[in-house]
Amino acid sequence: MSKVIHRSLAGVPPVAVAAQGVEVVDAGGRRYIDASGGAAVSCLGHGHPDVLAAMHRQIDRIAYAHTGFFTTEVSEQLAEHLVAHAPEGLDQVYFVSGGSEAVEAALKLARQYFVEIGQPQRTVFVGRRQSYHGNPLAALAVGGNEWRRRQFAPLLMDVGRVSPCFEYRDRLPGETQDGYTARLLAELEATFEALGPERVIAFVAETVVGATAGAVPPTPGYFRGVRRLCDQYGLLLILDEVMCGMGRCGTLYAFEQEGVLPDLVVLGKGLGAGYQPIGAVLAREHIVRRLREGSGAFQHGHTYMGHPVAAAAALAVQKVIQRDNLLGAVTMRGAALRRLLREAFGEHPHVGDIRGCGLLIGLELVADRDSKAPFDPALRLHARIKDQAMARGLMVYPMGGTIDGRRGDHVLLAPPFIASEAELGEIVDRLAASLAAALNPATVRGV
Repeated sequence: MSKVIHRSLAGVPPVAVAAQGVEVVDAGGRRYIDASGGAAVSCLGHGHPDVLAAMHRQIDRIAYAHTGFFTTEVSEQLAEHLVAHAPEGLDQVYFVSGGSEAVEAALKLARQYFVEIGQPQRTVFVGRRQSYHGNPLAALAVGGNEWRRRQFAPLLMDVGRVSPCFEYRDRLPGETQDGYTARLLAELEATFEALGPERVIAFVAETVVGATAGAVPPTPGYFRGVRRLCDQYGLLLILDEVMCGMGRCGTLYAFEQEGVLPDLVVLGKGLGAGYQPIGAVLAREHIVRRLREGSGAFQHGHTYMGHPVAAAAALAVQKVIQRDNLLGAVTMRGAALRRLLREAFGEHPHVGDIRGCGLLIGLELVADRDSKAPFDPALRLHARIKDQAMARGLMVYPMGGTIDGRRGDHVLLAPPFIASEAELGEIVDRLAASLAAALNPATVRGV
């Protein structure tokens, strides 16, 4: 029996022994197309020679240096690269070991900023339902994934909560898209007012909602309205792009498509493409300047932050994305994948919505398309789909609780940026077969 505490304690998952390009190979020799990039991580696929070479070079020079004593050339170079390719104004970088750590760091940085400028009464964050920002306690508190939060709720800080921007589920019959957006912004403003705007630190949101709801994009103008309200009340805007950033949506930062500039943006996953654990917070200069001119330190830190080998891997990943014009490839391949999905599932009686942007795409599954009624949660349809997909050599990212943490099922696709159109076609074919097997007459018994 395995001594590892695996995610599921019901059994031991297959043993991965090799990976190359878009495929992972297990100990039995079975090959799997990685159509989810693991968890939207492996944007360059597996075994990219440029990244591996950069990691080897860095290991030969220096594998570790504690940031309490040293910086390293490669972490400085990575920061310079990120700033050079970020929208103007985001010019300070704080490195950590993953997206969850980055969210935690952003929350602390936002709080310390207000302490440093003489507003210590700001103690409350506002987040959205059906969101996810990681598993550390503060990040879990700000997030709205009720399944992940439920048993830890007594340990979590109080957070203001508003509706997600989830047009497929929440836009009312007869309501225009602009009217729906206006309603969400009015709710957000009312929440600020109810909490006391002088007490609010920041509004925290995923630019494109990831795994909790399945690649849900914002409506046009939503984040511009959010930015206006944050400015009006003097609070910060923290955008979580751990999953949707670093090119996943076709621009390096998903918020570039929304015409806004956050005060803090959180990165992970595609930053290092899975070659090493790394995350980052990008901050606007005035936030860090107040700490620099005040206490002179950010009161936070981790042992492995700024790890040289992780920085080398991430820098190589980002250089490949730029050199090979993979942002343009994401746009083209994302359009091709959505076309293939529409052809396969556009009239499917149990696929209610196909949504997303770039190569971050979700399919929401419903018992009835007209009413959008979900399947009975007891069916655990998302788990059935994962099992059927794995049996067919396909890795996808299905989740349950799409609607409210309990009801609803979706499948998330996030293939590597390097996937060919033929490979995308094979993904859709295998997914169609997996859905057919999971949605057999014995399974489908409605809500």
